[in-house]
Amino acid sequence: METTKWLLDPAHSELTFKIKHLMISNVSGAFKNFSAKAETEGMDFSKANINLTAEMNSISTNNEQRDAHLRNSDFFEVEKFPQLKFTSTQIEQTDDESFNLHGNLTMKGITKPVKLTMEFNGIMKDPYGQEKAGFLVSGKINRSDWGINMNVALETGGLMLGEDVRIQCEVQFVRQGINVPVEV
Repeated sequence: METTKWLLDPAHSELTFKIKHLMISNVSGAFKNFSAKAETEGMDFSKANINLTAEMNSISTNNEQRDAHLRNSDFFEVEKFPQLKFTSTQIEQTDDESFNLHGNLTMKGITKPVKLTMEFNGIMKDPYGQEKAGFLVSGKINRSDWGINMNVALETGGLMLGEDVRIQCEVQFVRQGINVPVEV
């Protein structure tokens, strides 16, 4: 069967996260610069090879002081570890539109297996003739598994930051190999 290559449409994709703050609310953030690619057998994503790379320096929580802190050695050490990487290892189809996406996540030089959920939103041709595939990928990781341990004990008990980080990625892939104008 023919291999089909897909590249991320960055104008229609986002990589976000949430973490508990003071155990009463969430702080949200995003990676503004990331890329992804997929290879499928024909148009079948159930056996896709998926790779994603995020530039850690592009982290944004809409607070410059907090973003600078996240970039330093208390958290991501972006000068030493400039990228986050995900490489799929297996995809299990659970129903017509849902999958378990298994892969290896690398942060701060540590690679660990993760299991995410992936919802297939379909394939559609845009007004410029490009075929696009849409997905929602989500999951939860424990930040200490990647050596991200910074925290502060609160007077009232508990910790300033939660251990679990919720990840959500809205992804739109563009099928490659078709010569059509690039969408602006």
